[in-house]
Amino acid sequence: MTTEKVNINKILPVLMAFFVMSFVDLVGIGVDRVSKDMNLSATLAQLIPSAAFLWFLLLSVPVGVMQSRLGKRNMLNIGIGVTALGLLVPYFFYTFGMVLVGFALLGIGNTIVQVSANPLLVDVVPGNRTSSFLSFSQFVKAIGSMLGAPLAAVFAAQFGDWKLLFLVFGVVSILSAIWLGSVKIDEAKQTESKATFGSSFKLLGTGFVLMMVLSIFLVVGIDVGFNSNSGHFLVKQFGIDPTAAESGRSVYFFGRMLGTFAGAIMLTKISSRKFFMWTSVLGIISLVAILLIPSPVVAWGLVFMIGLAVANIFPLVFSLTVERYPTRSNEISGLMMMAISGGAFIPLLIGWVSDKSSVAAGMSILIVCMVYLLSVSIYSLKK
Repeated sequence: MTTEKVNINKILPVLMAFFVMSFVDLVGIGVDRVSKDMNLSATLAQLIPSAAFLWFLLLSVPVGVMQSRLGKRNMLNIGIGVTALGLLVPYFFYTFGMVLVGFALLGIGNTIVQVSANPLLVDVVPGNRTSSFLSFSQFVKAIGSMLGAPLAAVFAAQFGDWKLLFLVFGVVSILSAIWLGSVKIDEAKQTESKATFGSSFKLLGTGFVLMMVLSIFLVVGIDVGFNSNSGHFLVKQFGIDPTAAESGRSVYFFGRMLGTFAGAIMLTKISSRKFFMWTSVLGIISLVAILLIPSPVVAWGLVFMIGLAVANIFPLVFSLTVERYPTRSNEISGLMMMAISGGAFIPLLIGWVSDKSSVAAGMSILIVCMVYLLSVSIYSLKK
């Protein structure tokens, strides 16, 4: 149940699950490295994030239903185990087909982890610290996301095999599951009837829930779309060297990491709704600027600012929705994790538009998504 004081022994293994959650962001480095190794088109390369994030659409609600019966911690450990398997497959069997299988397993595992980790974290932190800890959990996730590109470069330079990244993260996943399994956690019980498919999808008939679910779809689309296309974008738009452009992903995740850390602090002092609005404004300004300003030097700063802007929107939307419907956390979590499938569709759309027109035209889709988020934040603030 929700505690009155911070219990580090229970919180740390749950936060470690958010580090494991970050491993799905390897889709970005996967797009760059696999495209180079196998000479893929932009559209074909974007099948990698699609293979991972499609499962959020298909499995999130079923996982939310199973979670109400098996428990959040049990489901979380199952997800971490599948994540480990997904990381090991492309390491040992490196063909495009097996890369897609590996990332599909990574997506399945990550779906389970994301459905379970957020409400489990809510159970182990004080009620008045929920928004703060959810933002801090995204800080932990951002650390793992930021490590992907530099570690791949180190393994490639030192051992001639960037895929060692999969092996290392697979082992970390296994250790995380063992740690979480060793800790006793008292989970909050749903006071209403157990979650079902019907009760979950019925919530979409509530305008506020539908609006917030679509917000998750679009913010994840922005996140994954920028992550998986940033290297190609920096090369084509600014003429940056491909190896240097690859590190732009780390700059983006560094911005996200600092943004979540700052958000965890600021959300103890200011309104979640106001924070949501201003971070959306920052996102629009940064995305428009990176498409219009031709300077490569300024581009690096704008990549950082985009990461900073995106950092807290996911936990803000989640916490605002659960705040309104606190007894429906399992259904809400399932629906919102289903909406993470935006990471399958938005990047693929960006890749298709980039092939048909230009990479700048493809990236402009992100601005449209961010404008919607700003409108939602304004609506939420007024209500």
